[in-house]
Amino acid sequence: MALIRGKGGFRSRGQGRGRGSGRGGRGRGGAGFGSRRGRRDSFTTARVEDPEEEGSENGERREESPTELEEDAADLSDESVGENGGSAPDVRPYNALLQSLQQSAESDEPRRKKRKVEERNRYSHQRTPSPEAIPAENLDEALVSEPEDEDGTLEASPSGAEDLDDEDDKHESFEKHFANPDETHLKELLQSIAQNDWKVSQAPAWAGRKGNVTMLSVPGASDEASTAIKRPSTSPKDLDLKQRLTETSIELIPRFDELERFAVPYVFNYMDFLFCARAVDNAAQLRRLTCLHALNHIFKGRDRVLKSNARLTRAQEPEDLELRDRGFTRPKILMLLETRQACVKAIETIMSLCKPEQQENKKRFQDEYVHGEEKFSPDRPDDFRELFEGNDDNDFRLGLKFTRKTIRYFSPFYSSDIIFASPLGLRRIIDNEDPKKVDYDFLSSIEVAIVDQADAMLMQNWEHVEYVLDHLNRQPKDAHGCDFSRVRSWYLDGNAKYLRQTIMLSAYNTPELNRLFNIRMLNIAGKAKFQPEYDGAMLDIGLQIKQTFSRYESFSLVADPDARFKHFTTAIVPSLTRYPRPADGAGGQGILIFIPSYLDFVRLRNYFASSTATANLSFGAVSEYTPESEVRRAKSHFFTGRHSVLLYSGRAHHFHRYRIRGVKRVIMYALPDNPVFYNELVGGYLGATVAEGKAATAETSVRAVFSRWDGLRLERVVGSKRVRSMLQEKSGDTFDFL
Repeated sequence: MALIRGKGGFRSRGQGRGRGSGRGGRGRGGAGFGSRRGRRDSFTTARVEDPEEEGSENGERREESPTELEEDAADLSDESVGENGGSAPDVRPYNALLQSLQQSAESDEPRRKKRKVEERNRYSHQRTPSPEAIPAENLDEALVSEPEDEDGTLEASPSGAEDLDDEDDKHESFEKHFANPDETHLKELLQSIAQNDWKVSQAPAWAGRKGNVTMLSVPGASDEASTAIKRPSTSPKDLDLKQRLTETSIELIPRFDELERFAVPYVFNYMDFLFCARAVDNAAQLRRLTCLHALNHIFKGRDRVLKSNARLTRAQEPEDLELRDRGFTRPKILMLLETRQACVKAIETIMSLCKPEQQENKKRFQDEYVHGEEKFSPDRPDDFRELFEGNDDNDFRLGLKFTRKTIRYFSPFYSSDIIFASPLGLRRIIDNEDPKKVDYDFLSSIEVAIVDQADAMLMQNWEHVEYVLDHLNRQPKDAHGCDFSRVRSWYLDGNAKYLRQTIMLSAYNTPELNRLFNIRMLNIAGKAKFQPEYDGAMLDIGLQIKQTFSRYESFSLVADPDARFKHFTTAIVPSLTRYPRPADGAGGQGILIFIPSYLDFVRLRNYFASSTATANLSFGAVSEYTPESEVRRAKSHFFTGRHSVLLYSGRAHHFHRYRIRGVKRVIMYALPDNPVFYNELVGGYLGATVAEGKAATAETSVRAVFSRWDGLRLERVVGSKRVRSMLQEKSGDTFDFL
C-alpha cells in the first residue's frame, strides 16, 4: 500500500477520513489525498470513454447524413485543426494536398469527411478498450492518453477562412498579449519581472463595496487596463468578443452592473486578478464573466489556427511561411473548482453562452455530476448551501472539447480545450505512484487559470492547489504530436508562465493567497488585488455582550504556534477553573473553545487530557474526523453539564455547521478566517442559550486571542478602522467591546 504525505502525516492513498455525517469518507486538508467519496468514487470520472458508448444530447450516437458531413466540411470542424490535440500535424506534401483539394472542387459530389490514413500519435495503434477492461490502477493514465475517436479528421480547405468571423484580428488584448507580442519589448518586461521591479498604484473599487485595489504593473507595459478602468465597459457590446459570443452574452447580460464594470478591465485585459469579495450573491456574475472570457480566448485562438491552416493550403511555397499560433499542447484553460456541483454550474454557464448544436456524452455527465435533490433545510447558511448542495464530491477531473457545432464531455486531456478539476482530483493525475507514469505535459500550454472558491480550498489541503499551479507551463517531456514550427516563441523560450493569466476568486484574503499573489502571479500584463473594507463581524452578532480580544507577543511567524500555545495555557486555561459553577439542574459551565487549525486542535486536546492544570475540567472534543456517534455524545454531555468544556475545530464547523446547545462562553484559540463563523459561534450559539433562558446576557461572553500575524483575520472581525490600532497599541494588550 502506497503512503502519501500530507500536512497531517502519512496515510495510504484513498484511505477515508470519516466526516461522520453519513455522506461517505472525506479527505480533509492536512490528512493527505483522501477524498469525500473514498477510492472507489475517486476513479469514476477517470474511466475511459467508449467512442460508441454515448453521443448527442440524448445520450445516443446517431449516424451522420451526407448533408451534415458536407456542412461540417464547410465549417472546418476543428478536428482538422490538429492543434496538438493528441494528433500529429498532417505530414502529406502540400502539393499533393492542393491537388486533392482541386480534384474535390471539380467534383459535383458533396465533400465528405476524409478518414485518417496515417497513425497520428503514439497511442493510435491501440483500440480504445471498454471501461470494464481497464484495471483500476490504469484509469487515470487512460483519461490523459486516450486516443482520438476513429471517426476521421477533416483536412483544411482553401475556403476555410471564409467560414470564420471576418474580424481582421481586431482583438487588441489577445493580439498584443498572446498572439503577437513584440519580442524586444517582451524581453524588457521579463527582465523587469526577474528583478522584481513592479510599479504599485491604487485604483478605485466599485460603488457597491468599499475597498482597496492594489495594482502592480511592469514599467513600460501596456496601459490598456488603466484606460479601461477609467472608461469602463457598460455591456458585452463594448468588449472584443467573437461575434457568436456577443449575441448570446447580450441576451444574458444586457448591461453590466457595478461589480461587472469593475471586474471587466482586469479579466479581459489578461491581468492576474485576486478578488477577495466573492459571495453567494455575486458568484453567478463572476462565473459568467470568467466563463465568457475563457470561451472568447478559446475561440480566438482556434480561429487563428484555422486561418493559418487556410493560408498554408493557399501558399505556393508553404515552407516559407512562419506561423506561430499555438502552444505545446491543446488545453488552454484550467478551471480549478471545489466540488462537482461547482463544475456543473460552470459548464451550464458555458452552454448558455455558446449554445452548441450538439453535446456529446451529456447524459454521462448528468449521471456522474448532477444531483438534483436538496440535502439541507432552508435554515442552513447560504454559503454552506452553495458549497455543499448537490454533488459535493471534491475528487474529479473533466475535459471539455469544442468543435464548431459540438461540445464533447469527457474528452482526453490532450484533445481538450478546457480542463475542469478539483485540486485533489488533478493531483491524483499528476502525482502518479509510478515515476514512469507521471504526466503533467497537458498543463504545459495553459494560458488562463481560473480558481473559484479559493476560500473553500483553504479548508481542504492548500498544498494541492500550490502543487497544481507549480506544474503549469513547464516544458513538456514528450512531443505529443506537436508541430514545433507552429509553437509561439515565448513557449519555446520557457516564458509561458509570465504570459499566463491567473484569476483567483475568494470570499476573503489570507496569507496563503497573498503569498500566491506575490510569488506565482508574474504576468507581464500586471496584476491586481481587491481587498474590501470591513465594518466588523462583531457588530452583527445581535447581542449586547462583552467581547474581549487579547494580544500576545510573537516575534516570528515560524514561532507563532508555540507562542500562542504558551499564552493560552498560562493566561487562559487557569481562568477556566474560576468560572462559577451553575446551580443543580442549570446545565454546565458551557465553555466552548474554538480552534481553527486541526494541528492546534490535536495539541490542545492532548494538553487537556494529560495536564494537571486541567485535571478538574471535564471536556469533550469534536473535530472534522470525529465519528457521528461520538459527536452526538459530546454535544449531549456538554449540554447537560457533564462536560464543562467542548473543544471544537474550525473545519468541523465548516463541513457540518453543528448546532451546539448550552454554550455560555466562547473562547477562540485563534480567530476564524471566515467572519461568518464568528457571527454563528457568538451570535448563534450564545444567542440560542439566552433565548432558551439557560443564561442571562450578562452571564455570556466571548474572548479571542490574536497576535500581530493575525491582522487579516482580526480586520474582518473588529473592522478595518480598528485593526491597525489594536495591532500597534503600546499601552495595553487587552481590548473590550460591548
